[in-house]
Amino acid sequence: MKIKVCTLVSFISMIFVTNAQTTHRERPAEWNSLSEGGRFMDLFRPIPVLDSLTSQVWGGKNVVPRYKNNGIEDKAWSYWGGNILMGNDGKYHMFVCRWREDSSKGHMEWPNSEVVHAVSKNPIGPFKVVETIGEGHNPEAFQLQDGRYAIYVINGYYLSNNINGPWTYGKFDFDPRDRPIIEGLSNLSFAKRENGSYLMVCRGGSIWLSKDGVAPYNQTTDKSVYPPVEGEFEDPVVWRDHVQYHMIVNDWLGRIAFYLRSKNGIKWKIEPGEAYLPGIAKYEDGTMEDWFKYERIKILQDSLGRAVQANFAVIDTLKFQDKPLDGHSSKNIGIPLAVPKQLELLHKRKISSKTKTISVRIKHEKDFNPITDLDLSSLRFGAPEKVNFGKGCKAVRTEKHGADLIVHFDATDNGIGNDNFTVKLLGKTKQGELVFGYARLPWINYIEPILSARDPKLQTNGLMVRVDNFGQVKSRSSKMIVEEMKNGNWTIMGKATIPKLDPFGYSDVLIKIKANREDLIDRRIRITILHPNKPKNLHEGKVIK
Repeated sequence: MKIKVCTLVSFISMIFVTNAQTTHRERPAEWNSLSEGGRFMDLFRPIPVLDSLTSQVWGGKNVVPRYKNNGIEDKAWSYWGGNILMGNDGKYHMFVCRWREDSSKGHMEWPNSEVVHAVSKNPIGPFKVVETIGEGHNPEAFQLQDGRYAIYVINGYYLSNNINGPWTYGKFDFDPRDRPIIEGLSNLSFAKRENGSYLMVCRGGSIWLSKDGVAPYNQTTDKSVYPPVEGEFEDPVVWRDHVQYHMIVNDWLGRIAFYLRSKNGIKWKIEPGEAYLPGIAKYEDGTMEDWFKYERIKILQDSLGRAVQANFAVIDTLKFQDKPLDGHSSKNIGIPLAVPKQLELLHKRKISSKTKTISVRIKHEKDFNPITDLDLSSLRFGAPEKVNFGKGCKAVRTEKHGADLIVHFDATDNGIGNDNFTVKLLGKTKQGELVFGYARLPWINYIEPILSARDPKLQTNGLMVRVDNFGQVKSRSSKMIVEEMKNGNWTIMGKATIPKLDPFGYSDVLIKIKANREDLIDRRIRITILHPNKPKNLHEGKVIK
């Protein structure tokens, strides 16, 4: 997949016009063949109408009149970023940053943001500020395994035993582990793993892991996991549901976002189609709000971790054109999402070319009865690469299983290969509403050891390599190979055995060499870890003292 700047003229204007904040990105031709539900942007639902349209608000003609009660806004403050957590009190708690709208720098006052806590009985809003927490920008709140609440802000965090505070300020420790930090440690997003440890993605797209969400974060990837296309990427958001990990990252210059999925949060698959674009704020009565930019996407999750609403920082004009008291500003809005259905693939053995029928259990939920609601002829099932483009398996028969429905699909054209870790269902209800969902493959192990090596240190008797296990289960004994770049080729220096390691445990593994070779300092090296029954893990670096 390749995305280019459309013309040389647009590229030149991007460089020389100081306030340029947009450019056009060409889309892959195959995106024109996507079915509804094949791209994340298809999941945005019409926004409920909670109040009356009003023109007594700031903003350009593109967003006036509008429904003021979506999210949070007022004339005194410009709001930006922020996410929502469901509290034990049954209310929705938003943690968002703001700065004075009448500040002399206008929107560029954002470095002097303060973080506030706002509350609403409705996830859409309106949200009302109940406390000021402290200085900070681009907040993201999350709950730790021990029940405490953390609010990330650029260069620090706030921590509390209660969602209503009081809050104490602290700073994260980051260990890059001999890897380059891509574009600095800002705009972080966090996802709780199954055992209560935390995964974090930074602005540049590298993955970091922490034992409890506050303890040091350890960089585990050597490169960005973002799409390998042209783009000015920022605003990543990551979350985990009961099936898989999800990520969205925004190309702010092209005003196009990308959607990715992962079974473990380390290796990611890039999905086709836009994750979101300007123009997605549509209400149930047909009213449209044409916000100029949608940034800082955050996800509201249900009890299964499923995304039920996206919140955005939106602005009605170019950021540099938002001046003090000029009628322009920014706010936070919420947009409901279509929620994936709960699916279970009823096969314990791996699906092969000999499989004739694939059986899937579709679970009954509140407001969804699969027995009566589904348009069976619309259903497609199989590998997402097939289903997203209207292909895949078709339903041949059904049977009731209590309140659930078991659908049997003709296995022809299922497309399930060795690189798939989920299957996807796509279709409609009898009323024409989008239906989709993912299911795990029962023969795949989703919680595995994650062994990761640092650069080797030169010792008198060899090279010492620290290997960490950032997985959630104990690792088995593994093999490690260390190579050096010599005359343009990789040459094996030595091999060793990595012992069993507990989660977040480590071992210093010695690679024996014949003599203390000082000439190896700064030599380019490659470390390969061979996991039993798993793809090999690579790390490239250099020999250090």
